[in-house]
Amino acid sequence: MKIVTWNINGVKARLDHALIYLRESKPDVIGFQEIKSVDEGFPAEAFEDLGYKVATHGQKGFNGVAILSRLPMEDVTRGLPGGDGDEQSRYMEATVIDGTLAVRFATLYLPNGNPIGTDKFTYKLAWMERLTAHARKLLATEMPVVLAGDYNVIPEPVDAKRPAAWTNDALFQPESRAMLRRIEALGLTDAVRACHPGPGVYTFWDYQAGAWQKDDGIRIDHILLSPQAADHLQAAGVDKHIRGWEKPSDHAPVWVELG
Repeated sequence: MKIVTWNINGVKARLDHALIYLRESKPDVIGFQEIKSVDEGFPAEAFEDLGYKVATHGQKGFNGVAILSRLPMEDVTRGLPGGDGDEQSRYMEATVIDGTLAVRFATLYLPNGNPIGTDKFTYKLAWMERLTAHARKLLATEMPVVLAGDYNVIPEPVDAKRPAAWTNDALFQPESRAMLRRIEALGLTDAVRACHPGPGVYTFWDYQAGAWQKDDGIRIDHILLSPQAADHLQAAGVDKHIRGWEKPSDHAPVWVELG
């Protein structure tokens, strides 16, 4: 089972890229973030023509997540529990089934949190608290769980080309990083870091200041695996070359293979 997460930064703006990538990479399941589309505006037919079932949790103009699966997909649920009154479309999950392997897959778009010291940063940390609580419940099911998406957190200095440039950013605050460690401490494995422990692994390059050309990146898109999913881990990586396409998303797809 090949699973991909990709902050596509506008599904309509990046539709051609998405279709080329799906034909090239052939993932069984892909989770999009920042689709920036309401459900009825999502170009589902284009993906269905490639054999994907489509589920969306959209929002007009920003946010929004989607799951595409070539495998049977059941029990689709939208929204992160615990957020009464939270209207931001940032989370959905479904069970995808490949033979005897059934995986609970979630696509998530964690809040950015900038600027620090505002309600946006408070919302980010509260959202992470809710994610921690929900992850604990998912792990209690003892089924393979994959929590994939744009976490908007740089875990360690090694995950940035220039860590000092991010010291005043919500993505690299001690509180954000500590919350991510708390989530992982529940028993989750960072798939990409497990397969690539060294430096130079990035998933995001800003549009500004020639960041892509300088490989001035950060790693903020993560795939976390429950112990039952980690038992099936075969490989993981970043399809970095997609970021070099014309008018790309500022994020590259991240993938994991479970066997």
